[in-house]
Amino acid sequence: MWRLVYVEGESMSKVVVEVDMAKYKSVDIPAQDAIKLLEKIAEIMGKMTPDMQETIRYIRNFDEFYEYMRKKFKDYIAPPHRPDDYIKGNAVIDKVKLYKRDEEKHVVIIFDRRVSVEAIVEALKGLGYDVEIKKAF
Repeated sequence: MWRLVYVEGESMSKVVVEVDMAKYKSVDIPAQDAIKLLEKIAEIMGKMTPDMQETIRYIRNFDEFYEYMRKKFKDYIAPPHRPDDYIKGNAVIDKVKLYKRDEEKHVVIIFDRRVSVEAIVEALKGLGYDVEIKKAF
C-alpha cells in the first residue's frame, strides 16, 4: 500500500505519496488540508464524486466519526459505493483513516487505483506541499 506521510519542514511541508503493489495511493495530511486536497482533485478531474462528498463530510465532522471509529475498533472508514461507481470509474476514495497526532487532527486518504498519481501530486503542489513519491514495488 502506498501512503502519503506528512513531514513538517521549515518553509514548505513535505508529503510522501506511497503507492502499493495493487496501485492504491495514500496521503497523510492535516484534516483542514484534506478537504482542500479533495476539492482540488475534484477541480482537476472535473467532477466531485459522491464518495468524495462523503469523505469531506467525515472530515468536517471529524470528532464524531473519530469517536465512532474508536468505539467500533475500526482503523478505516470506507465511503459507500454503488457497484456501477466502480464500473463507470467514479470511485475516487477507497477508505479514510481519521487520527490525532498530539491533538492535531490528521487524515489518511487511500485513493482508488484508477486515480492517477499525477492528479494527486498536482493537487498537493497546488496546496503548497513539496511532494515525494514512494513505490512499494
